[in-house]
Amino acid sequence: MIQLRRPPGGYARVGHRGASALAPENTLPALALAVELGCDMLEFDVLDLVDGTLVLAHSTRLKEITHGAARGRVRHRGIESLRQLAPHLPTLEEALAYCASELPQTALQLDLKRRGIERAVVAALQQHGLVERSWVSSFDAGALRRLADLEPALPRAYTLPRDRLGISKRGPLAPLVRGGLAAVGASLPRRLPEILRRHEVQAATLHHSVCSEAAIAGAHALGAAVYVWTVDEPELAQRLIDWGADGIITNDPRIFATLTT
Repeated sequence: MIQLRRPPGGYARVGHRGASALAPENTLPALALAVELGCDMLEFDVLDLVDGTLVLAHSTRLKEITHGAARGRVRHRGIESLRQLAPHLPTLEEALAYCASELPQTALQLDLKRRGIERAVVAALQQHGLVERSWVSSFDAGALRRLADLEPALPRAYTLPRDRLGISKRGPLAPLVRGGLAAVGASLPRRLPEILRRHEVQAATLHHSVCSEAAIAGAHALGAAVYVWTVDEPELAQRLIDWGADGIITNDPRIFATLTT
């Protein structure tokens, strides 16, 4: 069974949507490149289409799926229609089959983007024999509770904060978002243990702007792990490792070659 909590000085090297700074995100080439660059864990997003197909996609925006080639909404299209615009878009089934056969030593983090797909996700992991090296993260507490009922052996992580405004990106709302994140970060060491207990999860996935040494220590006191996203600067990654983070989730796995434990 996968161990999310790492020993002091140890941490998971997680490719965010694969090596998404170097290859199209949430694609099989991005996953393969992340492992080639030293990742021992892969994070990818799971979203459902209107025809029920689960695909590797972060949002409903066609711009993201087609890497800028089209505009519109993903979920208004089935997989056949969508593949005309995004021929390299993998289904969850294809991604899991690839990871099972080609990346047998790599752990998997599935980040669920919608409630209601839990049963299909668990069934796919079971079918490909990947439950023991996978875990699931979500900002939706209801989804996490349903996952616990469906497959108790599958570790679960609660994500804070919800990336509703694209907090990991720059934009006109950035100053407002930064102010809100500062408030969340200041209160998180006090709130996080109760959040973890209430949602009965084994880990927290925290945006780097709200993570602190105190928050990590609070989670560790409960035996819970802390994985931090999205960390692309080596100096920040090193600080988080020194604080005891169990995993660094990055778009650019090349940063791991510069870090010490």
